Amino acid sequence: MTQQRTGLNKCPNNTEAQNLPVVSQFHLMSLSEDPELQPILFGLFLLMYVVTVLGNLLIILAVTSDSHLHNPMYFFISNLSWSDICFISTTVPKMIWDIQNQSREISYVSCLTQMSMFIIFGCMDSMLLTAMAYDRFVAICYPLHYTTIMNPHLCALLVLLSVLASLLDSQVHNLVVQQFTYFKDIKISNFFCDPSQLLNLDCSEMFAKIIVTQFIGAFFGLFSTSGIFLSYYKIISSIQRVPSTSGKYKAFSTCGSHLSVVCLFYGTSIGVYVGSTVSNSPKNCAVASLMYTVVTPMLNPFIYSLRNREIKSALWRLLQRMI
Repeated sequence: MTQQRTGLNKCPNNTEAQNLPVVSQFHLMSLSEDPELQPILFGLFLLMYVVTVLGNLLIILAVTSDSHLHNPMYFFISNLSWSDICFISTTVPKMIWDIQNQSREISYVSCLTQMSMFIIFGCMDSMLLTAMAYDRFVAICYPLHYTTIMNPHLCALLVLLSVLASLLDSQVHNLVVQQFTYFKDIKISNFFCDPSQLLNLDCSEMFAKIIVTQFIGAFFGLFSTSGIFLSYYKIISSIQRVPSTSGKYKAFSTCGSHLSVVCLFYGTSIGVYVGSTVSNSPKNCAVASLMYTVVTPMLNPFIYSLRNREIKSALWRLLQRMI
């Protein structure tokens, strides 16, 4: 049983709230209501999902099977590929299923689960990009001590801290949403259970809700972006001291792939945030959300494979062994 329509778009008073049933499901927004576009959208997102999964799996296979890639940088790349596979798997399969079955309903439990997985792997992407920025900082600024500083124990610790921070972020959001009693609407203005959308549907003005929306998001966001910015500030300062132009280019070229992924991930995320505050169109926000939930995980393996000679060589050797 879903919330009565009389209570939609406004928060009920105490008397009305006692007569409202508990929300058991939500209604997700469709990217298009045109029946003729449904088969095209189904094929497009299925293709993008398959390309993303296969592309990231190839990166993981190349890193794990080639001894030349057994170093900290590629260890983080393979973990980022795993995170990207899980990240896109939290949203796209459900969207493909909904397009195929012409259904937009999602149960309350499934919505919370999807929200939790989305936060976990989205936060992991952010934390891993920060760890990779630190790895590039050590490689360029302290090349003689690189193997000593970026030892296997530190690399494993950085990945573990990324997982723990992501779980903490997810659990805090989950605990707050579970305290919600009444929702002013059951329609989520996105194609998945966006955490910001669920928090905005709540009728209560909880202090914990303010903490989640302001402090937790700002902390993890500022921590990651500050770590990346500080690392690249030190990298650029170190590169400027290199006398030759070719030496500067060679030093900074090792950061090219990572910097491209950082710009793509944070650029689209910030674009969605700014667009949601400026634009009142839920459709525009949903389309913008596709950029960092679908397009970014799909492009990451191409960025690392096309811009990295070692990965291209490892993929070629892997293909030869398979043939």
